[in-house]
Amino acid sequence: MNGKLYLIPSEMGEQDSERLFPAYNLRVLDTIKYFVVENARTSRRFLKKVCPTVNLEEIVFSEINKHAPTDRVSEMMKPLFDGHDMGVISEAGMPCIADPGNLIVAEAHKKNVQVVPLVGPNSIIMALIASGFNGQNFAFHGYVPIKDERKKMLTSWESVALRTGQTQIFMETPYRNMQLFADLLATLRPSTRLCLATDITLPTESIKTHTVADWKKQQPNLQKRPTIFLIL
Repeated sequence: MNGKLYLIPSEMGEQDSERLFPAYNLRVLDTIKYFVVENARTSRRFLKKVCPTVNLEEIVFSEINKHAPTDRVSEMMKPLFDGHDMGVISEAGMPCIADPGNLIVAEAHKKNVQVVPLVGPNSIIMALIASGFNGQNFAFHGYVPIKDERKKMLTSWESVALRTGQTQIFMETPYRNMQLFADLLATLRPSTRLCLATDITLPTESIKTHTVADWKKQQPNLQKRPTIFLIL
């Protein structure tokens, strides 16, 4: 009999774990010995913080990236097929969103493995519900293109938002946030609404929605701060 594959949310910054994770998550974590993660070092630190009783010497971590071949994915999942439960941990927030955990989940469904998503923080949904934008029709685009395609893509997303009322959600590597913000101000129409959701769940959390015209009168500090961008 196959084990279960648990999708385990992680922190989105230095925060009190009691605020973010129900006790059930911690009980599950205390029983799992095999994990698929993006970074073993940060995952060890996360586990030790939220579940101090865990013995890290007994834990096996397999690292995955978005380019992992199918045979490598299957190799990581061998403990599942031997009857052991496994966990997938993202670098921040929910696994499988803007990270390669979906490769493990897709293979789990092919092999009839039960997939169990645990409750926890999701910056995309939290930003959406706090933005005042359309929560019934929205699209998440992941990371914005870095080079020549960027302004063309931003204009395209804005056009969809104006034409259909669909909220457009995207993100950037934190150290490039200010450049993206500048590109948004230079590219979008003055009347387009832009929400910046920064440091979600942290004491420094800031979620504000203004028109592009109003944002041009301000200079938010987004540098190296995890931020979700939304337009409508």
